[in-house]
Amino acid sequence: MLKNKKTVYFCQECGYESSKWMGQCPGCKAWNTFVEETVSTKKSSSSGSSSFQNPGKRPEPVRLKDISLSEDERRLTKIGELDRVLGGGIVPGSLVLVGGDPGIGKSTLLLQVCRNLALSGSNVLYISGEESLRQIKLRAERIGEFNEKLQLLCETNLETIREVIERKKPDTVVIDSIQTMFHEDISSAPGSVSQVRESTNILMQIAKGQGVSIFIVGHVTKEGNVAGPRVLEHMVDTVLYFEGDRHASYRILRAVKNRFGSTNEIGVFEMRSTGLEEVKNPSEFMLNGKPSDTSGSIVACSMEGTRPILVEIQALVCQSNFGIPRRTAVGTDFNRVNLLMAVLEKKVGIHLAACDAYVNIAGGMKMTEPAIDLGISLAVVSSCKDIVIPDSVIAFGEIGLSGEVRAVSMAGQRVAEAKKLGFETVILPEVCRSATEKIKGIKLVYVSWIQDAIRFIMQK
Repeated sequence: MLKNKKTVYFCQECGYESSKWMGQCPGCKAWNTFVEETVSTKKSSSSGSSSFQNPGKRPEPVRLKDISLSEDERRLTKIGELDRVLGGGIVPGSLVLVGGDPGIGKSTLLLQVCRNLALSGSNVLYISGEESLRQIKLRAERIGEFNEKLQLLCETNLETIREVIERKKPDTVVIDSIQTMFHEDISSAPGSVSQVRESTNILMQIAKGQGVSIFIVGHVTKEGNVAGPRVLEHMVDTVLYFEGDRHASYRILRAVKNRFGSTNEIGVFEMRSTGLEEVKNPSEFMLNGKPSDTSGSIVACSMEGTRPILVEIQALVCQSNFGIPRRTAVGTDFNRVNLLMAVLEKKVGIHLAACDAYVNIAGGMKMTEPAIDLGISLAVVSSCKDIVIPDSVIAFGEIGLSGEVRAVSMAGQRVAEAKKLGFETVILPEVCRSATEKIKGIKLVYVSWIQDAIRFIMQK
């Protein structure tokens, strides 16, 4: 073995280091996640930074009351959906990780962010380790006009990148992508656990020490997680995931972690020839193409952060040709659908044991909030009994194992969104009466049990 080098094993999930291979990681308990890597035993010159605020100086503690915060710290990207997900804009000195499937629009969105920031007067540096300058130029021409405030750099060596950032002093930096970056003191290949962890650590020091906002693009694995050690997501301030079918026109940007805002907010975008366009009203967008006068369809309301989103829930129930009925759920939790069907079988008396059941959230949205339980149940009953639920009816509420309809949060906002989109009737839990009874101009049907809601739709 070469001098000053040794072989160690890293867990790809959590970054746990071991001198020998293990079947199960002692840190995260994951199986078969250890990979072998050769690392240098020489002390890294970049790992000894003692302070974010004053590198090279002796660190001193600061009293909390002596730290001042200005009201205009955040910088707006001029993309409303992204600003909402970030918590109100970009925080100086923040480290943001953007992950998603290949071709979903990560680089396009960040190039649009760079354009808007540059037009606002901020100095922006776009660093690419995957594309040439000509490739970036071709994509930029589709997006729009750029000014001299945006500078491009094709580089993968982190020491060179650090020197350029210290010399140019940009306000915002984009790294595309973290799996292509490498540090010379780490002997393993770019994209390995050691390189990703060390590269993120260096970028974190640059962001916190110089007050530079840094966006990092991260590749994802086939399971949908950011490639590399799990410690990567712990080190950054914000983790954003792009979701959606790459063959569909819409994209959903979701905050998984955010130290500067809510982690439940989502942003909805539509992919066009000129880049990603934000969808101002996702509910109206998701309900486009809803069929009329058909059984097994109802609109439900789910909350994503502070935003109510209306989605169409479809169900198809038919007699099974096999001994074991088939159950399928697309866009929602499969086990939750089985639970709701068991409640309908036991508490309502609807025989579903010999039926195939298919439940779908139209539009490709993924909804796991319990508030859509009532919508799923009514859609299943509508398909089973061949009852047409009027297009003007919307339902939301959580269902317990006894068949009771339980309360949900922000009922007033849900009803207001339904009224804004022209719905005439809302089926909602009785316990939400105090939060919604003052809303006028829409019929509110309060139910305490699932049987009450079924009785109402059968009378329509």
